[in-house]
Amino acid sequence: MGRRRSEAVTLTDVARRAGVSVSTASKALNNRSEVAETTRLRVRRAAAELSFRPGAAPGWAAARTRTVGLLTDERDGRLSMPVLLGVERALDGEGMSVVLCDARGDPRRREHHLRALAAGRVDGLVVLGEDDDVRPSLSRDVPVPVVYVHGESDDPADLSILADDAGGARLAAEHLLSLGRRRVGHITGPRSHRAARDRLAALRAVLDGYGLGLAGGRPLHGEWSRRWGRHATRALLAAEPGVDAILCGNDQIADGVCQALAHLGRTVPGDVAVVGHGDWPALAADCRPPLTTVDPGLERLGATAARHLSAALDGRRASGVVRGPGRLVIRESTGPRDGDEP
Repeated sequence: MGRRRSEAVTLTDVARRAGVSVSTASKALNNRSEVAETTRLRVRRAAAELSFRPGAAPGWAAARTRTVGLLTDERDGRLSMPVLLGVERALDGEGMSVVLCDARGDPRRREHHLRALAAGRVDGLVVLGEDDDVRPSLSRDVPVPVVYVHGESDDPADLSILADDAGGARLAAEHLLSLGRRRVGHITGPRSHRAARDRLAALRAVLDGYGLGLAGGRPLHGEWSRRWGRHATRALLAAEPGVDAILCGNDQIADGVCQALAHLGRTVPGDVAVVGHGDWPALAADCRPPLTTVDPGLERLGATAARHLSAALDGRRASGVVRGPGRLVIRESTGPRDGDEP
């Protein structure tokens, strides 16, 4: 049974969990050089599992701050705001609040925020990545439970909550094929991004099941931007003028695709159906026409992370990777081709 939050956690508890003496546990938590690195990591892990705060005054560990930190690396708030909302809503019933810290992808800012969060004695930490690629674990440097969202920790002992990029691409591809589209192009972000690779692999698998290949013969990799969407659309139509659907890596690309198609005299969805990814409401609703897109469920990811963090504070710590399912939001950018029966 996990430790109740009202019970005090002592250095003796940490030492017992780590299998070391109290003296060794104290030295490890205070970064004394005479402690072996493997022992130091084992003690820090035990402290995190028990939510013990090194350097706290006697009895402090029992006094929860009822605050969690959300540390984000993204730059525009598109991910952090819905994740923050999900975390807040999930923790609201427990009377807990959330502190948002923006590292903006800068290691020095990240270290500054980690020190500030530690000084503020948050009960736990949610780490939000700018993308879902694997990232170095911060858990061994943070004496409280940590859950990772939209970025996978490289430590399998950590818990990472990710969107199901492949599942979202499958939903989009199957939707396009159900509309009778058979010449499907793919315009997406950099090949170096795992999300781009996972969505492409899923799209190809669906097309293979229908005996189809990608329109134009290959995916078009570039920036996650409207500008790239416009440029790549012209390149795709030059390679295959008969393309009748384009699955895009995100909503910005899809908006650029719709702009380019209009400029080239192609109607959406009459000539070409377009699907985005992200369901960024301000963009998807203002696209012309309004954009069919995959909602990755960022708020749900935040809520899932909060629930796991709460469980970790109660001594029920999980590990591994959890992928949250997305959903397809159908708007006017997809539909039957001109001349087809609805």
